[in-house]
Amino acid sequence: MPPAGRTARSRIATNENDENTNSTRLTRAKAAALDANVAQPTKQALQSKRSAVNANPAATRRRAALGDVSNVSKADAVEGKKPLGKTGLVSKAAQPTGVQKSTARSASTRTVLTAKETKKTEVKRTGSGAGAIAGGSQKRKTTSTTTVKADVAAEENEQPRKRVHTSESEPKKHVRAESKAVKVEQVEEQVEPQVPVVEHEFPAGVKDLDSEDLDDPLMAAEYANEIFEYLRDLEVKSIPNPQYMDHQDEIGWRTRGILIDWLIEVHTRFHLLPETLFLAINIIDRFLSKKVVQLDRLQLVGITAMFIASKYEEVLSPHVANFKHVADDGFTEEEILSAERFILGTLNYDLSYPNPMNFLRRISKADNYDIQTRTIGKYLMEISLLDHRFMAYRPSHVAAAAMYLARLIFDRGEWDDTIAYYAGYTEEEIEPVFELMVDYLARPVIHEAFYKKYASKKFIKASLVTRSWAKQSAHVFDIQDPHLSLDELTG
Repeated sequence: MPPAGRTARSRIATNENDENTNSTRLTRAKAAALDANVAQPTKQALQSKRSAVNANPAATRRRAALGDVSNVSKADAVEGKKPLGKTGLVSKAAQPTGVQKSTARSASTRTVLTAKETKKTEVKRTGSGAGAIAGGSQKRKTTSTTTVKADVAAEENEQPRKRVHTSESEPKKHVRAESKAVKVEQVEEQVEPQVPVVEHEFPAGVKDLDSEDLDDPLMAAEYANEIFEYLRDLEVKSIPNPQYMDHQDEIGWRTRGILIDWLIEVHTRFHLLPETLFLAINIIDRFLSKKVVQLDRLQLVGITAMFIASKYEEVLSPHVANFKHVADDGFTEEEILSAERFILGTLNYDLSYPNPMNFLRRISKADNYDIQTRTIGKYLMEISLLDHRFMAYRPSHVAAAAMYLARLIFDRGEWDDTIAYYAGYTEEEIEPVFELMVDYLARPVIHEAFYKKYASKKFIKASLVTRSWAKQSAHVFDIQDPHLSLDELTG
């Protein structure tokens, strides 16, 4: 049976770390009184790990060499020995020199640091008992004073270095500023002077309609006149041979009309752009101007030309399988793709065709964008695709004649100087082209798909309106044999 005092000590020591039991705290003096007759080995076996380490003076000295502040004893502080702790890690430049800060700002700042150091020291207390507490308080005062002196010395040593660095950086900033100024001057010398924009001169009586669109970058109003001058120069190169049927053996103008009427139906079925249709017919005529085609391969040429034009003009072109399907599977996809390569090679991959739709929109600008005249103009302009007699005229010439006849049908007024300027043709120059349109309208219908397309409400029944007007005005234009169809007239 262990002694009674030993049992009580063990019970009380179990609650050594309990902060709420302040009445039964066991100090080192009380433990010595209760356990005077107990041997030293048994007492050490019941001590905690922290108490066992602090009880050995040799272990305390060895740990102090590693810089542990908690192992500095009262005797070392009293004898004047240098306390070991965080001050052992300060560099020689930051060693205590006895210099204290004179400013109130430094004192107030370091007071906060001293409080932090004090808290750290209280956490690392050395054992229990009155003697240990007294030694710890003396040690805290020494450590905090040393820390303040070390920080003061470190700050005093750093200030001259900062001033030197600042003084040295001023010449560098000056050099950098000079180098930037030199670079700016070099860039200004390299920049070429801007070429002043030359305003386009308009004839007398012509209004500048492009000035209204100067704020819209999509209209490119600054370059509109130059763009259309370029297109008028380019359209001469894209005109096919008007007499290419003379060297074709198996096909004729009537066969070509049937093919194009069918392509208009395909174009309507796929909901393609008007530009796609005009480009496809231009590809067909230019190809037939250079190559002789058999009758059974003419449809392949037409469907391939539409396939090429849709890839050139459309955002999302139909797949080649769709063109194969509309041709009643008469050709395979490989045949269409092979014909595509052959046609493009024959045309030298030149698809820069000035589309007549561009010229029609340009003239419609001078016509105040009248929707009726422009819709009728589209119908009249597509007549040039079916009637081979228009092949000798430029696309811009056909567009001007279509707009002229549309304005004449709706009685929109005279062909004034502004419209003539934006169209590029006078009334005398337009007359032979729009007379051909009236001649086509006054004769019986031979292209059913084309007629039905523009007989719908979507196109304000353009084919019905124009044909009714042409039959009433045929005698004015001296049309011969209006009862004969175009195929009968051309033979």
